[in-house]
Amino acid sequence: MSRPRSTGLPRWVYVPAGLGAAFVLLPLVAIVLKVDWANFGSLITSESSRDALSLSLRTSTASTVLCVLIGVPMATVLARTTFPGQAVARSLVLLPLVLPPVVGGLALLYTFGRRGLLGHTLEVLDLQIAFSTIAVVLAQTFVALPFLVVSLEGSLRTAGDQYERVAATLGAGPTTVFRRVTLPLVLPGLLAGAVLSFARAMGEFGATITFAGSLQGVTRTLPLEIYLQRESDPDAAVALALVLVVFAVVVITIARPDRTTR
Repeated sequence: MSRPRSTGLPRWVYVPAGLGAAFVLLPLVAIVLKVDWANFGSLITSESSRDALSLSLRTSTASTVLCVLIGVPMATVLARTTFPGQAVARSLVLLPLVLPPVVGGLALLYTFGRRGLLGHTLEVLDLQIAFSTIAVVLAQTFVALPFLVVSLEGSLRTAGDQYERVAATLGAGPTTVFRRVTLPLVLPGLLAGAVLSFARAMGEFGATITFAGSLQGVTRTLPLEIYLQRESDPDAAVALALVLVVFAVVVITIARPDRTTR
């Protein structure tokens, strides 16, 4: 019996594929070549750089926790229920993925700013959010949340609900099913979404500078520091940019491990 002949890929496909790879990789190579390696350590350990990196790590961690706390229920509702206007609700949840970050920053400012929708009430309670570290966390959460929701909703739909139905028929309550069956079942998707959310929060710029400003040690995150250093100290900006690139590569490797089977 003859074996089926493998058609393979047409040779011309490799040309645009190679061009695409070069388009992505060459700018990264350019950054590496531009780095002042002799002074790299001092460039990334200056006081302003350390403050920016520390602030980014702290706020990104806080925003990731927020994304998990509100994103897991959101993804579960979207994946496991049906309600009128569900498609519209999903579109609104995913809106920050396509919305320019500066627009998101304006929306947050007009919501939580001193004269915003909720800002006036918060100010009466002596709570000022805009142009504070809390504003950085909210801005990062706003742009990072869809990454967790998309990842987790996809995992929930792929896993199906048969195990949850079996657990319910055995007498487990909804909370027990959610905690003991649903979450463990989609844990890889949840972890991947959380890692991607953290990475997106680390790289956030537009919404942060619009809603939180740029005050060293308070609201100036690493992307803002890179932008400011671009004019005053280009070598420092390139060195810090490389730090973010390396960080992004590590995050992508963790979130999307190689699952190729041989």
